Amino acid sequence: MSTRKNSRKKNKRPGSTKRHPARSRKPEHFAPNRPARVSWISGARLRTLPLAIAPVVIGASAAQVADSFSWLLTVLCLVVTLCLQIGVNYANDYSDGVRGTDAHRVGPGRLTGSGSAKPRTVLAVALSFFGVAILAGLAITVITQIWWLPAAGLVCVAAAWFYTGGKRPYGYMGLGELSVFVFFGLVATAGTMFVQAGRVTDEAWLGGAGIGFIACAVLVINNARDIETDRLSGKRTLATRMGRRGSVVFYIVLMVLAMAAAAVIALFYSNAWLVQFAWLIVAPACVITATSKTPAEDILVLRLSTVTGLLYGLGLGAAIAF
Repeated sequence: MSTRKNSRKKNKRPGSTKRHPARSRKPEHFAPNRPARVSWISGARLRTLPLAIAPVVIGASAAQVADSFSWLLTVLCLVVTLCLQIGVNYANDYSDGVRGTDAHRVGPGRLTGSGSAKPRTVLAVALSFFGVAILAGLAITVITQIWWLPAAGLVCVAAAWFYTGGKRPYGYMGLGELSVFVFFGLVATAGTMFVQAGRVTDEAWLGGAGIGFIACAVLVINNARDIETDRLSGKRTLATRMGRRGSVVFYIVLMVLAMAAAAVIALFYSNAWLVQFAWLIVAPACVITATSKTPAEDILVLRLSTVTGLLYGLGLGAAIAF
């Protein structure tokens, strides 16, 4: 009997019972090629924060034109958007990490995937930022007496969590770009103006659409960098569905649409034409995207795109307000 058992063990194919690393939840399968430690600051992905600041600036500027500007409400809106952005970054880190999606990352390391922090700790920090966003939203509700705002806030938090969280995250179904456009473009901009002025003007909608296009472009190029590894892990982003070439074309279209939105606003606010100087960054970013051969080039495009988003928001904001 012992001889037969030993022969079976010898004939067994090596690794036949092992799960694919990208689908394993074991710590040793988390991003094996990542650095030993990833800092919490890196995990917050600070380079994405300009995309949370820009829509608030545009919305507050539109409120200024409507003679309804409030520093307090603007700061509270900024707290909401920043905390939601950081919260979703940590939640994404947690969810992708426990799924094993980050096991073959080619981009910067993640807290959970690299083993730098315990998954529960990362989750707790993500929920803490969501909690701060909710508290700031409740403060806005008390000040404005708009009592349906908490319901809208919960929808925003749910959208942030289910991007990569839950059993069927919509970010794995190619819907991430749509969500980013809606929540970090239209909702953030229009919401900032609405809580101050009680209405939303055309320039707020246009500005929100413009910064939403840029936010979408950032997500597109981020996912385009990870197409091959996302396919390995079963993450079906829009980029994996369109392929590299389609993602490049989509990125360029989104950036052009953003600049076109600024041009339309410039028809009514002449100083907004200065925003077109952003082409000095947008054009090189598009060229690098089209010719990129390495992840490092895609990361450069990410940085150029987020800088564009910040300049776009500040430029449009100044043009509308003054």
